[in-house]
Amino acid sequence: MITVLAGGTGSVKLVRGLASVSKEITAVCNVGDNIWLYGLYVCPDIDTITYGLAGLLDQKRGWGIRGDTFSFIRQMEAMGQPAWFALGDRDLATHVYRTEMLRRKKSLTEITGAIAEMLGVGQKILPATDDEVETVISTPKGAMHLQEFWVKNGARPAVTGVTFRGADSARPTRQVVDAIRNSEKIIMAPANPVSSIGPMLAIPGVRRELERAREKVIAVSPIIGGGPVSGPAAKYMNALGLEVSPVGVARYYKDVAGSLVIARTDSKMAGRIELLGMKVETTDIMMKGRRGEARLAMYLAGMARN
Repeated sequence: MITVLAGGTGSVKLVRGLASVSKEITAVCNVGDNIWLYGLYVCPDIDTITYGLAGLLDQKRGWGIRGDTFSFIRQMEAMGQPAWFALGDRDLATHVYRTEMLRRKKSLTEITGAIAEMLGVGQKILPATDDEVETVISTPKGAMHLQEFWVKNGARPAVTGVTFRGADSARPTRQVVDAIRNSEKIIMAPANPVSSIGPMLAIPGVRRELERAREKVIAVSPIIGGGPVSGPAAKYMNALGLEVSPVGVARYYKDVAGSLVIARTDSKMAGRIELLGMKVETTDIMMKGRRGEARLAMYLAGMARN
């Protein structure tokens, strides 16, 4: 079994690629960007992975359901309500179901598994914790939830800090602990290291398990050269005093990952990464189309067998 720590668009591509080459895939998903909106509990990273594996994901947007309509959010706007977070009409059903099940005292793990089963997903999808964790971005305009920073404000404010509210007291589920302990390898997807993987690493129990399993943890760099493939990773990394490069990613992961996969064009940085006690592999880490996803997945699966 291969376990993938997942969050964001880079993650869904890799998880989908791995699912095409291996039957035993478990995705442990970031919960730091979960948010309560309109009385509903929205879990963007969990849903992106679920929709991606179900063949429903809107590929152009990288989130939501393909072909969805947005009558609900337009009506909310017409009623003078905040409409900065675009929930699609079909997507809305997921959040209504999840919220109702939470009210019935079902755990997020149980609910996530039920939604995946209803959508025909055969792979296991697990939230990193059943507890609420919130990624908070500190800016000169004040602290704001990750979604407010990224979606509502377009990632425009300067970032002075990133914290993970609730992470200190959160606990990984037994399913997550078992997945880490029983996997042949754990792969950290090429997601934003701070906002997508960071919330999971901030949960003491998750970090402790990864530290123990370090030699079988393979991280994939989301940075090529001096910039992220997508998203505001550079702002977050700068705020934490990290170099925006594969070396900075290595410094962030060095205690929990034994290997880092970087782009061939960054091979000159391998020596600096190895000085941090990490093994380095180089390959084409860009995932262009399904073939690109499968190619990187096969490479990583090959590493997992070595």
